[in-house]
Order: sequence, then C-alpha cells, then structure tokens
Amino acid sequence: MSSAAEHRRPADSDAILDALPNPVLMIGPDGKIVAANIATEAFFDISTQFLKRQSLKELVPFGSPLLALIDQVRSSNSPVNEYKVDLGTPRMGGDRQVDLHVAPLTERPGHIVVMLQERSIADKMDRQLTHRSAARSVIALAAMLAHEIKNPLSGIRGAAQLLEQQASSEDRMLTRLICDEADRIVTLVDRMEVFGDERPVSRGPVNIHSVLDHVKRLAQSGFARNIRFIEDYDPSLPPVLANQDQLIQVFLNLVKNAAEALIDVPDAEIQLTTAFRPGVRLSVPGQKSRVSLPLEFCVKDNGPGVPDDLLPNLFDPFVTTKQTGSGLGLALVAKIVGDHGGIIECESQPRKTTFRVLMPMYSTSVKHADQSSRADSAGKPSPASQGAK
Repeated sequence: MSSAAEHRRPADSDAILDALPNPVLMIGPDGKIVAANIATEAFFDISTQFLKRQSLKELVPFGSPLLALIDQVRSSNSPVNEYKVDLGTPRMGGDRQVDLHVAPLTERPGHIVVMLQERSIADKMDRQLTHRSAARSVIALAAMLAHEIKNPLSGIRGAAQLLEQQASSEDRMLTRLICDEADRIVTLVDRMEVFGDERPVSRGPVNIHSVLDHVKRLAQSGFARNIRFIEDYDPSLPPVLANQDQLIQVFLNLVKNAAEALIDVPDAEIQLTTAFRPGVRLSVPGQKSRVSLPLEFCVKDNGPGVPDDLLPNLFDPFVTTKQTGSGLGLALVAKIVGDHGGIIECESQPRKTTFRVLMPMYSTSVKHADQSSRADSAGKPSPASQGAK
C-alpha cells in the first residue's frame, strides 16, 4: 500500500504544480532548468521540453537580479524574496514585472526552486482604480461647467447672431467666428457631461465578434479605409456581460486612435483579437465576491507607440498625444469599461501598441444580480419578465 502511494507521489506533485497559476521552476547546480510547470511554459512562451535544454541565463535579461538571488540562496541555504523585478526581454516583450520567491530544495542539494508572481493584474487593478478616481473628478468639473458655462454661451451666441444681421461682410466673419467658437465650447462641455451620467446601464449577453465586425466595417468605410485589418478570434468565446452600444463606442474609439497613430506608417495594420483567459479573479471595492474577468479583447497596431512619459497616465482626462485632441476619448473608454466591472490597459513599444480590455462573461446568475442592482438604484423591484437584450 505504501509502495503504491510512493509511486503516485510524482504524478500527484506534477498535477499540483501544473494547477498553480504562477510559474514554478527548479534550477540545477549547473544553472540548467530541471523542471517547470505549465504556467512557466506560458510565461516564457516555450515548451517544457525546450525549457529543460536551456540555462536560466539564456531566458532572463543579462545581469538579471534573479541570477544574483539564486547565488545568494545557494550560499546562505535560506529562502529570499524580491519584489518588482523586470524579467522582460525583446523576445517576450518589454516590462514583465514579477515578484520573485527563491528557496533551496533541501532534498536535492544544489537545486533551487523559483516561483514568479507576475504583477500585471495587481498593477492593472491599481491603475484602473486611479482612472476611476480621475473620472470622478471630471464628473464634478463637468457638472460645474454645464451649469456655469453653457447658459452664458447661449447668450453670447444669440447676441452674435443679432449683430450678424446688421454687420458688414467683414464684421460678419467675426460674428461667425464667435458663433463657431461658442459651439465648439458647448460640444466640449457636452462630451464632458457624459462622465456625469450615473444612470444604471442595461446590460445583457453581447457577442463581442459582432461588435468588432461592426466597428471594423465603420472604420473601413471611413477613417481606416487604407489600413489592413487582421482578425484573430476565439470562435468558442462565451458572451460578454455588457451594453452593446457602449462596447461599440469603446472599440470604435480604440480603433480610431490606432488608425490616427498609423497615418505615416507605410505597412499600417490593426489587429483585433479575442481570447479566453481563465484564472483572472479580482477583488473590486463595493462588491462582496471576487469578480472573474476571463474575456480578453485586444486592439493592436504597428504604429510608433505611446511616449513613455504619457503611458502611466494615458487614461486620465486631458492626456493626449494629438495636437488637436481633447484628451477625453480614452478617459471615457476607461469609464465605460470600469462601469462594466472590467479593466483596460495599454502596453506600448515601437511597432507594437496593445490596448487590452478584460471583461466579465455573461451568466444567468450575473444577469439576475445585475438586474437586482438596477432595480435597487431605481427604488423599485425589477420586473420578473425583464430579460437581457
């Protein structure tokens, strides 16, 4: 009986390691990778068979702190933790920040166990909460502007129209300029008023591929007619819990931004991708249960990229790379995605900019919870016959 149990242990250990969402690998005395779980394959984008033929030095950046940590653990024979270490390489993509947990394997002298915990999800959550806080500040500003500016502007525009009736042709140009500039300010205020719309949004099951196809047709018939589109869709993807019109607004804005970044690029292309990423569950303030965000939608372009100094604040209001931009487009995108319980993130380097949206999928239980919350906010029970549209 005990012999049979011993035979099962290696397989059980492998199954447990493969079930972990974090990359775990064992390093031999010569620096070669002896074993790795499935999450390690996904992190380095290399199969286990190939990993076992590699030295760790060949996978991490030159002079990586991880190599020094392994040497330190070998000499002290005690575990060490290090936080926010960048393991990004040109092959894997830049800026892959991880927390490192390095420990000796006492049963096998000279062998080291390394666990990587990627910080992207935690950092995305922090940044998303920052974006929402920034959006709330714009809400207050929009409410003030709507009341204090739009009324005087209507008076200014009316006075200019009265003067235009008795003005000479030269003065008429000035009155027309006053009217046009007043209209431009009203349009800007109207765009900001969208941030103050706190009404509950009707949500239901939405086919993301229908949304992306609609956005693609709109783009190709107008601002992106000379840009090549590439589609990489997961056809088995479940519906997303969302408002279809608002999702169209989100991805139309992202595709338009990508197209504007590709104006001077000869081989301009925009890639639309969808994928299912299980295991992403986050704690969101105001909700008791952890929120699952398994649906990943990306808009990628091969433009010059976003400047490094703007990237951390890209979704804040009034931050823009365009000379004539208002800086409200991406802030509105972040608000809509946040209102849906999702996360949006941008990763950028020359010739590869990715806007990644993580969203919750539709399920019957989530639908009923969403209806109940909307009924509570309306101050009356939700009709039993109310369904997802």
